[in-house]
Parts: sequence; C-alpha cells; structure tokens
Amino acid sequence: MKKQLTNGEIPFDSVLPEYGRKKLLMYADSFRDLASTFTDDTRQREKAEAMAEDRQEYLWKRRLIENRDLMAEHLKEMAQIMTQVAEESYRFIHMGERKVKQLSHIMKEAGILLKDICLWEKKDGHKEINIVMRAAKGTGTEVEEIGNVLSVFLNLRLVPVKTSPVFVAREWGSYQYVEEPRYHVLTGVAKTIKETETVSGDNYSFMEIAEGNLTAVLSDGMGSGEKACRDSEFVIDFIEKFLEVGFSKETAVQMINGSLIAGGESQNMSTLDICQVDLYTGVCEFIKIGSAPSYIKRENLIEQISARNLPLGVFYEMDMEITRRRLVDGDYIIMLSDGILDAMSQGIGEEMLPEMLGRITLKNPSEIANYILNSCLGQSRGRVRDDMTVMVTGIWENL
Repeated sequence: MKKQLTNGEIPFDSVLPEYGRKKLLMYADSFRDLASTFTDDTRQREKAEAMAEDRQEYLWKRRLIENRDLMAEHLKEMAQIMTQVAEESYRFIHMGERKVKQLSHIMKEAGILLKDICLWEKKDGHKEINIVMRAAKGTGTEVEEIGNVLSVFLNLRLVPVKTSPVFVAREWGSYQYVEEPRYHVLTGVAKTIKETETVSGDNYSFMEIAEGNLTAVLSDGMGSGEKACRDSEFVIDFIEKFLEVGFSKETAVQMINGSLIAGGESQNMSTLDICQVDLYTGVCEFIKIGSAPSYIKRENLIEQISARNLPLGVFYEMDMEITRRRLVDGDYIIMLSDGILDAMSQGIGEEMLPEMLGRITLKNPSEIANYILNSCLGQSRGRVRDDMTVMVTGIWENL
C-alpha cells in the first residue's frame, strides 16, 4: 500500500509496476544502443564519400548514409516513447468511505448502481475518474447525465471521454470521465477541384488524438489528379497513425519525409500543414512544410503564420520549426492550400487576402470557409486552375 499524504492524497507514482517499468526502460536503452550502430561519425562519412569513384556512386553512398541516419532517428524515437510510458505517473486522490456512500446514494436516485470509483490526478494537473456502474432495471440514464452528477458532487467539471456510449448499460461496465477543457472548437471546410480533374490533390483531417487536443492537418500533393491525391492521402494517413500511437509531430513529419525520399521517383512531393490546439490552455502550435500561409483571425485583426521551406520529399534534412501562439475566446484559425493564393493572384493579389479575412463578420466556421472560397473564385472569375481547400477552426471558452 502506498503512503498517503496528510491531505489524503497519494504522491505521484509510476503507472506501471516497478518490474514492468524497469523492463521497459531496459528495452528503451537497447533501442538507443541499436540506434548508435546505425550512426556514422564524420570521419566515416568523409571516407565513404572519398571512396566513391563517380557521381552516381557518390549519390548512392550518400543515400545509404541518410537512410542509416533515418533508421537511427526512428529507433531513438521508439526508445523515447518507451521511456515516456515507463515514467508516466499519476496521483490517486483518496475518497473516504462516507463520501463514497453519499455518492452511491445519489447515483441510486438517478437510477444507477455504483460498484467502484477511482479518482486520480495526472502530472499536468488534469483529473480523471474511472467508475464501475450499471443501470438499474428499466432505466435509460445517459452517460453524460452521470457526468453532471459527478461534477456537482466532486466540484469538478467532468465530461465522458469521446469513446463513451450514450447510455449506461444494464451490465456492469467501466466508464471514464475527464476534466472538461477550458475551450471547445467548431470546424468547417470548403473545397473545390481543379477544373480539368475529377479528384482533388488536397487532403485534410481533423483529429482528437487525446482528450482536449485537436489537430488539423492539410496536405497538397504536387500537381493534380489521382497521383497528387494519393500522395497527399499517404501523408494524411500516416500523420494520423503516427500521432495516434504516440510519436511527436516532429518525428512523424521526419518519418514521412524519409519515406517519400526512399520512394524516389515513384513519390511526388507534398506539402504539409499541421496545427495542434491544446484546449486546456488555448496554446496552438504550427508546423508548416512547403505549405501556404495560415492565418489567425481575432475579430478584424489578422496574423499570418508562414514558413519559407520546401515540401516533403525534397531533402533528407528539413528546415522545420514550431510556431506557437496563444488563442483567446472567439479566435479563428484559417488554413489554406496553394490554390487559394493562386486564385487571389488572378484578381486583387494574394497580398490582399489578410485584408479580406479581416472584413469577415460571419461566426460559423463552415460559413467562413465557404465565404473565403467563393470570394477567391470571384477573383479568378470562376476559373479553378488548381485544387482549392479552406479549413477553419473556431475556438470558444466553455461557459
């Protein structure tokens, strides 16, 4: 049994048992050691390049070295994920027997039988609850309604996790609730296809990879048509997979770039635009790889977020940086593909886009996205010379 603090709480401790934690850390060290075997030092690189007899051989050896470096980075990232899991910690918050009985009585009045409840706090300060319960015979209580009951009783704003069912089942089951984020978002998208094509080379995604964390991703495949669509779809699919299993944004981007380079001529270049919003703090982070500028709209004020770098699949070493901004209630994030700027350049000019965005008074993200798209189509006199996509995310404080 873990020692309790004087306030009834238990100090932070590892999620895993000690044996499992040490074993996972040992595996992480093994991956780091393996990564070191793939890394060439400067002298080895110079020797390999000097031994190359012609340009073709030099390029081949250079590609081999880059692939080894890429493998080393992937192994290091896997080791880092293992270390993070091993060191993940929590703090149980003790609920006295009397308080549990009070809650059980309140739940019974709501048509729910309570079997067990566990409240804990993570390192970031956010609290979560796991509760084992079932519906009493003949009742159909919503899971969200029980969250409201728990919120009042514990003086916390709790919401069920996104994967929760709508109703509490009649069989015993485990239900999880998390502390409600400070902000919520609405999203909207408008897009059109190049007039000579049947499919768009732009692909996008909105995903919530963790509670209170929204990620918007936009990729524009170079060129147009089915090939561009497949390339940008590849980028979106793998970004989703890498983020879901725990890779950082930076490593996910690097791994996808390495894959595109390894594909050689069979892969086209693709742009990548990522915006990740922490709904607890309001902080958003942008990573832009060869993409068009993004914009933060605060009433009539517009801030442009740009990066002067090349798309994925060009060079092994990428110029990648994270731009951070803190959002406030009523802000909008606007992400665009290159086709929007191309349409603006056929009219008043793409440099006038921020001024146009500042004049928008609409509030619904879908309406804003459609307004931007239609305005740009007006600038190009209805001609669609490139695929055009507009993504809008609006953020508001929870009342």
